[in-house]
Order: sequence, then structure tokens, then C-alpha cells
Amino acid sequence: MEWRELGGNWLVVPERPTAMIHFLGGAFVAAAPQITYRSLLEHLAEQGYAVVATPFVNTFDHEAIARQVLRSFLRAEEYLLERVFRRSYVPLYGVGHSMGCKLHLLIGSRSSQERAGNVFLSFNNYPARRSIPFLDQMSQFSTQFSSQIPPQFAPLLNMEFTPSPTETYTLIERQYQVRRNLLIRFAMDDIDQTRSLADVLTRRFPDMTTLHTLGGNHLTPMGQDLKWQPGATFTPLDALGQFMQQGLNRDFIQLKRTITRWLNPVAAFNLPK
Repeated sequence: MEWRELGGNWLVVPERPTAMIHFLGGAFVAAAPQITYRSLLEHLAEQGYAVVATPFVNTFDHEAIARQVLRSFLRAEEYLLERVFRRSYVPLYGVGHSMGCKLHLLIGSRSSQERAGNVFLSFNNYPARRSIPFLDQMSQFSTQFSSQIPPQFAPLLNMEFTPSPTETYTLIERQYQVRRNLLIRFAMDDIDQTRSLADVLTRRFPDMTTLHTLGGNHLTPMGQDLKWQPGATFTPLDALGQFMQQGLNRDFIQLKRTITRWLNPVAAFNLPK
């Protein structure tokens, strides 16, 4: 499928789209979502969704990033409504992976933008010290040698994301407006906090929050449909490669099916088994 850049976004649009998806990726791969998430996003486009993937560069100020990606998206949304859909409203869904989940939650809490639903993949909401190993190491160093650290460097050791993890949960509980939500966690994801988010959203929208646990790990949403090519002579390495390929593809295919089924239950029956 053909990608194009528009107003700070990357777009992939099928011939006759029926709805729109705004995608935000993880912190360290979000600068090029059209590459790092290509297979997932092109699958969604093949299902009839105009996909807008907004790149961003990670900083400590997540509020500012959320405002920036929303401004960029609104430029693409205006273009698509006028030139592609040719009407003033189509259903809009947010899809986020890792940090992209937090940004969609901030947008859903701070913005009045109407959304048909949000999909959260591998949400995590760790503090800066847990997310950035350098800060954790410096914090341990400061505990041991606090008297030797110059005063001007002390604030660097207490840096935190804006909003902080606690502030983020409080904001969601009080202000998050998107009623229908799909949350997906992966069985082998050691940094996932989706269950905590599910608890918060279930209290706010008890009948509209769905949680699924799938096979895979934190990187599964970035997966590609791998094809192992054995050599002229089939070897044990080829057997291992095909086994790993089958597992990775199975997890990724299950993810695509789960998202598609939630977005459009009828269309899910047309997906290949």
C-alpha cells in the first residue's frame, strides 16, 4: 500500500475507507511509525480504515507531546474529511502502543474530540527512574554520595514525567471521556501495566471496557509477517527458524484479528484463519 506524508503525519488510505484510525507508537520507535509498525497499520488499512500515524520525539513533558500530536492529527483529519470522505463526520478510533497509550489517554482526558473508541496495546505508566536506566543509576549514586553532589545538579536526579504516573491515573479517573475501550496485554510482556489501566477504566465505564491477554511480548505490535527461507539442504537450524516463525506469526495474526473483531465484529469473519 502507498504511504504519504501530510502535515507531520504518515497516512495510508484504502480506496473506500469507512472510518479513521489515529495511531501513536512506543517511545523509542514512534519517530517512524510507517516503518516500525508497517504491517499492523497496513492490515488496518486493508480492513477499510484510513490510518493516520503521527510521529513524535519523546521528552519528559508528555502533556506537551499529546498536544503536539493532536494538532498534527487534526490537520490530517481535516484533509481526509474534505478530500477523501467528503463529509463532516466519520467514526474515529485511537490505537496506541506503550507510550502511545498514555498519549491517547491524555488526549481523551484533555480534549473534547469525539471518538468511537480507543485501543491500548501494552500500556505502561512507569516513573522516569524506571523508564530511563540512567536516572535510576544516578538516583542510586546520589543516595550513596549525596553530600558530594553539587546543588545545581540535584534537580536532575528528581526529574519526572508530566504528568507523573499517579497524576495520570487521577486524570483518567476524573476526566477521561472515551467510553468504549479495548485493552490488550501480552503474556510474555514484563513491563506491561495494562491490568492497572483496566481497573481504572472499568470503574469509569464498567460496561464498555474489554481486556484481552494474548500470546506475545511487548514488541508483538511491531511484528512482521515473517517468512523463513530454508537453504538447499534442510537443517536443524531451518527447523528452529520455522518453529520460531510460526510462533511469532501466530501471535501477530491473533493480535490483528482481535483488533479487527473489536473494531468491526462483522468484518472479522472475513479474515483468513
